[in-house]
Amino acid sequence: MDKILEALVGSTHSVPVKRAIVKKVVEAAEKEVTVEQCQALYSLTTRLILLGEDAFQRQVGFQVLEAYARYHRAEFERFFSREFVLGLLQQGYGTLDRKDPAIVDYIHSCLRLLISCPSVLEIFSVLQVEVLRVVCERPEPALCARLAGMLSDFVQCIPRDKAAVLFCQQLVRTIAYFHCTASQERELREYVTQVTKVSTLLQNIWKAEPTTLLPSLQEVFAIISSTDPSFDPSIALASLVQHIPLQMITLVIKSLTTDQNVKDASMTQALCRMIDWLSWPLAHYVDTWVIALLKGLAAVQKFTILIDVTLLKIELVFSRLWYPIVRQGALTVLSHMLLSFQHSPEAFHLVVPHTVSLIQMLKSGGLPSSKAFLHQFTELIHCMMYQYSGFPELYENILEAIKDMPKPSEEKIKLVLNQSAWTSQSNSLASGLPRLMGKSETGKTGLINLGNTCYMNSILQTLFMATDFRRHVLSLHLSGTHTLMKKLQLLFAILAHTQRAAYAPRSFFDASRPPWFTAGSQQDCSEYLRYLLDRFHEEEKTIRALMLTGPKHANADAGNGGTPSNCTDGRQHEVEDPSETGEERKTLIEKMFGGRLSTGIRCLRCHSVSEKEEPFTDLSLAFQPAAQTRGGVDGGRASTSAHQGAVNGGGETSDIPGRERQAAGDSSVPPADSQQAVPPLSVPDMVNYFLAPEILDEENKYYCERCSSLQRAEKTLRVLEAPEYLVLTLLRFAYDASCHVRRKILDNVAIPLLVQLPVHSHASRGPSLPQAPSPDGGENLAKKLKPSGEDVEERETEERTQVEPVPYALCAVVMHSGMSSESGHYYSYGRNVSSNDGLCPQKDEPQDPANPSDSNPVLPSGSSCSPLALQEAPQGSLPPRDWFLFNDSRVTFTSFQSVQSITSRFPKDTAYILIYRKQSLRHSQGPGATNGVRLSSEPPLQKDLMEAVTKDNKLFLQEQELSARTRALQAASASCSFRPNGSDDNEPPGSCGPSGGGGGGGGFNTVSRLVF
Repeated sequence: MDKILEALVGSTHSVPVKRAIVKKVVEAAEKEVTVEQCQALYSLTTRLILLGEDAFQRQVGFQVLEAYARYHRAEFERFFSREFVLGLLQQGYGTLDRKDPAIVDYIHSCLRLLISCPSVLEIFSVLQVEVLRVVCERPEPALCARLAGMLSDFVQCIPRDKAAVLFCQQLVRTIAYFHCTASQERELREYVTQVTKVSTLLQNIWKAEPTTLLPSLQEVFAIISSTDPSFDPSIALASLVQHIPLQMITLVIKSLTTDQNVKDASMTQALCRMIDWLSWPLAHYVDTWVIALLKGLAAVQKFTILIDVTLLKIELVFSRLWYPIVRQGALTVLSHMLLSFQHSPEAFHLVVPHTVSLIQMLKSGGLPSSKAFLHQFTELIHCMMYQYSGFPELYENILEAIKDMPKPSEEKIKLVLNQSAWTSQSNSLASGLPRLMGKSETGKTGLINLGNTCYMNSILQTLFMATDFRRHVLSLHLSGTHTLMKKLQLLFAILAHTQRAAYAPRSFFDASRPPWFTAGSQQDCSEYLRYLLDRFHEEEKTIRALMLTGPKHANADAGNGGTPSNCTDGRQHEVEDPSETGEERKTLIEKMFGGRLSTGIRCLRCHSVSEKEEPFTDLSLAFQPAAQTRGGVDGGRASTSAHQGAVNGGGETSDIPGRERQAAGDSSVPPADSQQAVPPLSVPDMVNYFLAPEILDEENKYYCERCSSLQRAEKTLRVLEAPEYLVLTLLRFAYDASCHVRRKILDNVAIPLLVQLPVHSHASRGPSLPQAPSPDGGENLAKKLKPSGEDVEERETEERTQVEPVPYALCAVVMHSGMSSESGHYYSYGRNVSSNDGLCPQKDEPQDPANPSDSNPVLPSGSSCSPLALQEAPQGSLPPRDWFLFNDSRVTFTSFQSVQSITSRFPKDTAYILIYRKQSLRHSQGPGATNGVRLSSEPPLQKDLMEAVTKDNKLFLQEQELSARTRALQAASASCSFRPNGSDDNEPPGSCGPSGGGGGGGGFNTVSRLVF
């Protein structure tokens, strides 16, 4: 029979004739056949299957072999023996190599025929050893796929126990050698199918024997982390990711990122190769694992790896967006990489040149998913351009391309950026490591106490929260790096864009500390603020003068010249440009903080009047004598017309507790017949007391030029020009002549949210007096002015003047916690308030009932300062989170109610400096009306500022990474206990310790605190 069959398949007969004869041969298998004939037929059919010249011969071989093996099973068992299988796998068959996939197909087919025979068990044991050997020889994808098919059908052939672990590891390594050289689509599809079969086999083994999974993953990491330049693993390894349970992400990432044996170079290589996997067409969950590893590395503060990988791979990830099959996963990874890379625009600017062409492709694409994808992509681009503004030449074409797409709100952008930064990643993966000190939930940055520098920190944060002033400082184009304003500009840029939780302003402190301030000692923050504003004012005037006198001096350093003085006219030092108007000649400080005050003295005998105008940058408000008595300090100026203003303005409630008294400093008691509770003093009361007429009598009599003698006189103060920012200093530190000490007035002062300042305009005055700079111009002008005989203007009667109430909104409060100016602690409250907020909407402008600040307050007329009442918030509503508490390194959310009640809760914590922002009554003039200095939004950072911020952010990441590595090494070498991160909350709330305190201050029983 075998001779006939062999002659038939080699004959020249037609295929139909051959098929008919083969059919007769197959039917003859049912008849009795000798052992010799069966063995001969098995040998012939095997030769036809493995060495057949064409598909017909191989088909005939399979048909005849299957028929005779079914009816003559015993003979087939003797033929398909253990030795025969070993020979096929180890030596091949005839001219057929042992690695040919046909051999595995043949064995696979024979196993199906022997599945019910006892001898197959022996063959299974042989195959368990042989398949491991074959896999270790790194077979090609085709052979490995056939082998995977056989093992999937006959799981008994898969190695067991420890051999199973080794088999999986070797199979993983074999996949790493699956390189595809095909260029045709059919070949590529076949390659992907082969890889999928092998990965599916591994999935089945992992499910059947879970102990093999983790060693397999370790092998994957060992492969992709290899730094051998001669070995480049195949991206076919990406096919395994979809079979790894997502529940293992935390365990695997923690194991990788906290293993001290994993070198940075290996981790960088592994991450780069995982990102390459995004190109695999069936790479499900690759983006999930890549992002998990990125977050894990950020949690353990390995920022060098993140920076290197992002810059190396960001363009490749972006290029994947062109291919729909891998587009979504690539966008997920791209978004995370760009949004987390917040210390520098470098990564984003690498993909900017390719953005417009991608947008155009997505717009023209006909896929239904393109529109939704484009929406996600443009949101990402908006976030990045917001984060790195200041590059219009790069972004102009992009903005034009996406102008029709919806733009996310600024709040959403800030939320996305805040949640995506490396410094916001949770370190739950890194047990034993303290949390990375990123920004607080407020998004604001604290200032580190450099040793009794809370006075500086509170002032700097207050200036930073002066929204329009900050915006204008950041928009200045300053040359040189040594001017104090340039240092402030850099500090503001860092506070706005740093990733640090707190920044150490060492450079600014060294440049701005007044010469008479002793380093390391507590100082008066009001004195520091006055000195600071004066320095900025004089510096700008000096630079202008140098620019006018000679261009060679234009870049001179004016930051260290001159002696400190108040921000007065100083025009004897100024070279004026005749082409500039009066407003243009003003310095930034004059525009933002400068006002003008008129001091008039009228002789009560002849009624002649002497007037003098002076500029001011702050008003120093003295306490009324009665209030001082209650506070324990006697003195103050006598006044016959001290004005008591309203108490309940600005949201202040009428049930404020009475002022506490300090036992050590208050020896006075209220009169016995005083049964009514004295209402608390308010800021408008103190302003009115400052502006109230004062009688000069007895030893303070005024020398009248007309009378040529000392006469009783009346002194009045009038505000002629309202500043954009009204700085009010409460003179809480008074000299006690009886004890010869400076004591603090602890009276609680009600702080209204809105006030109006009476400003005299169109006053009929004589020629103004010659003005000279006042060296002590920052002191209370009502106290320091002395009668002068210079150019007295006599008038028989004082003509009427027009008084305009100018509204102001509170934007910052500096608090002092302690008993004296030489000790204690400063901290501040602040919120973003711009003049553009406007108090009075236009007639047709709708009001938001949910926002009380939008309500129209009534502006009463009159010449006194008074509070403005706002609608009260509904009962049970949550306090708005628009106020911030700046306490050195710490920044937290707070509310205006906390600002109002702080002194009643902590009697030694009292308001010291208040800053109010002038409000526009109408919106008709637009955002840039007053002084030409208002900016409606945050200005983009200039190139040098962006570079400085980027440099500091990189330094911060390096510091955090070095610190994390040091702690990890210490933890590995010795056990150590970690103090809870929030343990410093047990410090007094107003303390000035290294932690920065938490706001507020201790009660009377608290020991006075020094800054340390």
